[in-house]
Amino acid sequence: MKHADQLFLGLMSGTSMDGIDAAVLRFVDRRCDVVAAACIPYPDSVRHSLIAVRQDPGICTIDMLGKLDHEVGKCFADAADDVLSKNRIATEKIMAIGSHGQTLRHQPDSKPPFTLQIGDPSIIAARTGITVVADFRRGDMAVGGQGAPLAPAFHYWLFGHDNDNRVVLNIGGIANITALPASGPVTGFDTGPGNTLLDAWVRQHHNRDFDMDGSWASQGQASEKLLLALLQDPYFVESPPKSTGFEYFNLKWLERKIAESRVRPAKQDVQATLAELTCRSVAAAITLHAPGTTEVFVCGGGFYNRDLMRRLGQRLRGVNIKSTAAQGLDPDWVEAAAFAWLAKRRISGETGNLPSVTGASRPVSLGGIFTS
Repeated sequence: MKHADQLFLGLMSGTSMDGIDAAVLRFVDRRCDVVAAACIPYPDSVRHSLIAVRQDPGICTIDMLGKLDHEVGKCFADAADDVLSKNRIATEKIMAIGSHGQTLRHQPDSKPPFTLQIGDPSIIAARTGITVVADFRRGDMAVGGQGAPLAPAFHYWLFGHDNDNRVVLNIGGIANITALPASGPVTGFDTGPGNTLLDAWVRQHHNRDFDMDGSWASQGQASEKLLLALLQDPYFVESPPKSTGFEYFNLKWLERKIAESRVRPAKQDVQATLAELTCRSVAAAITLHAPGTTEVFVCGGGFYNRDLMRRLGQRLRGVNIKSTAAQGLDPDWVEAAAFAWLAKRRISGETGNLPSVTGASRPVSLGGIFTS
């Protein structure tokens, strides 16, 4: 098969646990073409189980873990089949599937460190008939890395520029940046909460999955006292490499900080404060660790939160903030594309991590290969 005809399929589900992003990609030179893409929701029963385990890991027995691993594997396989069949793409054209899986726990600083993604790749390979590359994060952790973020290598390949100091900002449940200086090493890390606290707070008080356009947050007034209490968390001043997740930034963390601050803001004011937390922590990270940045390319669901983007613009005056679509890749599919690209690297025997990002002792190939 000619190089230009090779297709790869990326599967990704993030901390929102609302569904699976499936994208079929063609990689040529330093260009990424989206051939087809879709977001396939989880069945309600699976999503509810995932959210329950996220909120209370203690309920997850070994039997429950095994069943969820199987069910999520089937969901990922169905997502792959769905995007291929609806776009009439033959499975024979797909060189490999890169499956990130569904993260249940990410504890890079525990003793010992570990990360756990479920979604049995053997099931995906068996049901689709396509070679699957999965379990990307543990290879980096095995050589001393954080196991995250892994997308910066892809960001550098696609968005790096010899003359411009750029940052790629992903605002998913957790926000992370990739600093792409015109000269010097690529760096990147999780800056802290992106949408995860905003989503959790609006879900608790309005039974909605997210705050559309940040409309509820825009009705509130951020509490400076609460915000300072949130920003005093040690994570924000910790030096990279670092990564985090909903295991750390969650409603229990927020409620503890509210109690410590001794303020009782209105519910919409808490939402406004959480929006400020995301934007200030992101802006502080860029200012400190990516000085001279002239362009920020945003991806992830947070890009569609108008209130969040407005606040970010106020914090990064003079910086050109735009969607990754300006560089030819829709912000919805950047992470799925990253894991399709990492699968391509693994199949080719190339390394996938950046030690300057994760803190690993050396570059390594990422992911195991599963065949039907």
